[in-house]
Amino acid sequence: MIVRPSALDLIGGTPLVELRRIHPGPGRIVAKAEHIQPGGSVKDRAALRVIRDARDSGRLGPGQAVVEMTSGNMGSGLAVVCGVLGHPFTAVMPAGNSPERARMLEALGAEVVLVPQVDGQPGEVTGTDVKAATEVAVDLAARRGAFYVDQFHNPACVAAHEEGTGPEIWQALDGRIDAFVAIVGTGGTFVGTARSLKSRRSGILCAAVEPEGAEVLAGQPLVKPKHLLQGTGYGVLPPHWDPDLVDVFLAVSDDDAIEWRKKLAVREGLHVGFSAGANVCAAAKLLASGRLPPGATVATILCDTGLKYQ
Repeated sequence: MIVRPSALDLIGGTPLVELRRIHPGPGRIVAKAEHIQPGGSVKDRAALRVIRDARDSGRLGPGQAVVEMTSGNMGSGLAVVCGVLGHPFTAVMPAGNSPERARMLEALGAEVVLVPQVDGQPGEVTGTDVKAATEVAVDLAARRGAFYVDQFHNPACVAAHEEGTGPEIWQALDGRIDAFVAIVGTGGTFVGTARSLKSRRSGILCAAVEPEGAEVLAGQPLVKPKHLLQGTGYGVLPPHWDPDLVDVFLAVSDDDAIEWRKKLAVREGLHVGFSAGANVCAAAKLLASGRLPPGATVATILCDTGLKYQ
């Protein structure tokens, strides 16, 4: 057993779990258990990298406040990191994100500012809602002299996965991986991980997942801006998006995400969020598509804990 110096040392190094009970084959799905990190999501990695880079560069001074617009996951990660390192943190959220996310942020010591939705509804946050919340966050950071994280544009969010998540998957599987599947929000997880894996073997197939009806990365019109997959499918190209990393696009409906989330909980004992359900559903679709060799191994991400949802 190892004694860790702080909660920050619990971020990263997550295990892979094989999902044989809900996908007995052909092929296999292995999922990175990002939901077990202290902030409860894959965003803990980006939060730690952003704050450490900002401190090292002098952009974030000792005790300086931090502000970010978030759907909740990046906010939870930042609340953990800022709490340990002594930075007051304010999370600005569209009001339509799940109330459990806001309560978790407050429990971790963050100030939460909820911004009224523009055209979304509770549980369904649109790109327009995110834009409105971003404007509030930028203004608040300027007025308070706070460091604004800006996760959509911050290169540290990609680097966290290019230097962490990708190499961890490769090492855990000893390079025996045929495909990587991940849903896209800010794009950091997909871009960083895919870039890392393809640098090791270009033939690894990388599939980008989008909510059905919000498949703008695949070149489709936005017909369903309101969907259950919070933190993803905003209907815009993320600033760090790299289309050269994508071999195939996969769409997942709300109903499929709900179904696979339930399967993960009931049959695998993994209580995760809707985006994790979408990732595993997409991985199963990819294995059934015939695009991969028999017995292929597909890696994906369990993005966050189910405790952040109703």
